[in-house]
Amino acid sequence: MKHMFEDLLVIDAASFLAGPGAATIMADFGARVIKIEPPQGDGYRLLHGRHRHDFNWSLTSRHKEAVVLDLNQDQGQQLLHELVARADVFVSNFREEQSLKYGADEQTLREINPRLIYAQFTGFGSVGPDRDKRGYDTTAWWAASGILDLLKPREELPVFPVGGVGDHSSAMALYAGIVTALYQREKTGEGDRVETSLIANGAFANGMHLQGAISGFDLGQILDDKGYQSPFSSIYRTRDDRLIVLVSTTPVKEFPKIARALGHPEWLSDPRFETMKGLMSARAELRQSFAEACGALTSDELCTRLESEALSFSLVERIRDVVRDAQLIENEIIVRTDSSDPDYEWTVANPIQLGRQSKLVPRDPPKLGEHTLAILRELGHTESKIEGWLKDGVVASNDQSS
Repeated sequence: MKHMFEDLLVIDAASFLAGPGAATIMADFGARVIKIEPPQGDGYRLLHGRHRHDFNWSLTSRHKEAVVLDLNQDQGQQLLHELVARADVFVSNFREEQSLKYGADEQTLREINPRLIYAQFTGFGSVGPDRDKRGYDTTAWWAASGILDLLKPREELPVFPVGGVGDHSSAMALYAGIVTALYQREKTGEGDRVETSLIANGAFANGMHLQGAISGFDLGQILDDKGYQSPFSSIYRTRDDRLIVLVSTTPVKEFPKIARALGHPEWLSDPRFETMKGLMSARAELRQSFAEACGALTSDELCTRLESEALSFSLVERIRDVVRDAQLIENEIIVRTDSSDPDYEWTVANPIQLGRQSKLVPRDPPKLGEHTLAILRELGHTESKIEGWLKDGVVASNDQSS
């Protein structure tokens, strides 16, 4: 079966998550992706090294070929340049001084290959005082963008965010930029630079509230002053200790539905609840009433009642349940792999679906240096040269067939 990007070669020299994640999406749609790693391997391989399966690595490295190059050595850089000469896309999250040191800066690589799409990912952007600041999604996406500030309870510290969320959303943006540049190349024949960052994606994700602050509606300050009190967009606990998120954007219209669903039709006879002003003036009382009513019902009972009134809500799903959710499986969000590893029987698909294009079935990620020898031979190098580079540590291999 033909796949959309099978004529593209992507060099993934990025580390950890967002940059490699963009390359993974390319690979899902058929691109050949060669992963470049240092002799010690990408640190992401062993992020959860004590677990018997490197599950993070499997998610972000499926379909890829792994090559070990020591870019601190001139010959390692020369081999990288040979690969770039054949490539369509180069993905990196090197800082500027690293790019220059490794011979992997945009000017050098695009002189080698003018059609190259040079995709750069950073934490805080490539200019400005923070351009060399190390960024993780916790710091650059969650915290620096203001998202974390909006999630804190009044006068309390926010909950420390889970990792990878900002990285994965940023990977989508980098992928979109790469595809946009490839489309432009089809028209002009020339490559281009693509850049995005954790802070740019965090700000875009938080755009609604940042735009509010620009226009004078500072939700962060409002939450600091008053706390979050709306009973119509809140989280409630059920009798069986499950959490339900209720969201109503039209409280006056939906209040009768909520009253019926929660088993309190008598609330409808209170004239205060006929207008938005009345509902909000009694919001603390209503929040308590909603909480007590939800707490008297099991999650199954409450979900059934809310569904009967066509209200917008969701259970706060537990991670162990999400990966077995029939809705996600039927919509090919959680998908089977072709791996024989029992810890990698299923994985998370990228969220893009095309009606006339299929994705590759996820397979096991490569071992460190698994494809080094095969790719060096493909480049036309002799066995004696390769043997010398192995001895000198320019390259490394885990190819068991050789």
